[in-house]
Amino acid sequence: MEKILIVDDERSMRDVLSIMLRRAGYGVMVASDGEEAIAHIDKELFDLVITDLKMPKAGGLDVLRAVKESAPESVVLIITAFASTESAVEAMKLGAYDYLTKPFQVDEVQLIVRNALEKRRLTTENMLLKREVARPSPTQIIGESESMRKVFEMVRKVADTKSNVLISGESGTGKELIARAIHNNSGRSRLPFVTVNCSALPEPLLESELFGHMKGAFTGAVSNKAGLFEVANGGSIFLDEIGETTPTMQVKLLRVIQEREFRRVGGTRDMKVDVRVIAATNKDLEKAIADGSFREDLYYRLDVLPILLPPLRQRAEDIPLLAQHFLERFAHASGKPVLSLSPEATQALMAHEWKGNVRELENLIERVVAFAAGPPITEADLEGWLHRPAAVASTTPTDLPPDGVDLEGVINSIEKDLLLKALEKAKWVKKKAATLLRLNARSFRYRLEKYAIKGGRD
Repeated sequence: MEKILIVDDERSMRDVLSIMLRRAGYGVMVASDGEEAIAHIDKELFDLVITDLKMPKAGGLDVLRAVKESAPESVVLIITAFASTESAVEAMKLGAYDYLTKPFQVDEVQLIVRNALEKRRLTTENMLLKREVARPSPTQIIGESESMRKVFEMVRKVADTKSNVLISGESGTGKELIARAIHNNSGRSRLPFVTVNCSALPEPLLESELFGHMKGAFTGAVSNKAGLFEVANGGSIFLDEIGETTPTMQVKLLRVIQEREFRRVGGTRDMKVDVRVIAATNKDLEKAIADGSFREDLYYRLDVLPILLPPLRQRAEDIPLLAQHFLERFAHASGKPVLSLSPEATQALMAHEWKGNVRELENLIERVVAFAAGPPITEADLEGWLHRPAAVASTTPTDLPPDGVDLEGVINSIEKDLLLKALEKAKWVKKKAATLLRLNARSFRYRLEKYAIKGGRD
């Protein structure tokens, strides 16, 4: 539910606006003057602030400045009975979304509010899209096995609750996709779903990423920055690899989960937030608690609604469906006809151990499509990839097929795969990943640009 703050020293105006907006389904808070409004802004996060211009103690421009300092993504609508060109220009320069003169029609206000909140949503979506472009795209959830049916049923049951969810499972089983499914089927689906890989950043950067920072908090903090908990306000935040966080970060996460408030790096004020937390791990957190690397109180705050994802080898009946899905996707991407699997190839895939789970299957099918001369794909096409050691299978091809191969496509596929694996192994630290591949910084950057691989840090 989007939250709106109404600021006006006229009670009748506050009442009219609050009744109208509550009926429209928004969460509404009111303030009778600028000082009271600024006190709310210091503690709460609002999607939209509607403020009168002329008020005792502190005026609408003061409220506008406070909003832009505290939560720059929030939208501000100025209303006044004393319109002037100078005040309108100043309000817009300070970042107001619009300037409305009293008296006004209810329909007019409703339209402006809808447009303002839509702008807020688009701004948030653009911010999240820029983050997502830098991440490898997740695979689609596909499954008809009994174990996956139970997972889907659990997703339906937990989606509309407010409780936190902990998703456990081996790497590559699709934990982020399950988290997205929970969010998309919940009452928060219109609001942001924010993903954070807790293992990808060192603690200081992760703290700034999650909670934001104030200008001057550290070298390079040239302006105030909203953290991802702020961006996710009203929606959901997905904390992937939660088991990799440090004890200090665990304390800070416990506070925001328990108290629903946080403080920006370098800030002096606590800010309240309404976010559903969905966490994921491939570690045994109970064992981590026993050895002292994970806080027991944080575990119980997260593990309110647990979901365990089965590894691919335990749902072999889903493998043909997944393989066909990937065959179609990679065939379309490479401009080839859609391939099919022979019965023997299908059996070979179902018998494989799949230590990398769905992600490993996806990578294998991408390689097979690059090599395949035509349908169907046989067991012989798979043997070189399935049964040789991973390091060899990742870097050397099988025997040359009778009709030849798309050599450039094969090389590009293998090179991209190795780049992503090196980045993942180096926790997306580019210098370390380049070292793993025996590349200098310039060559490594060139290859990242070649395959449009973004993200990570130097």
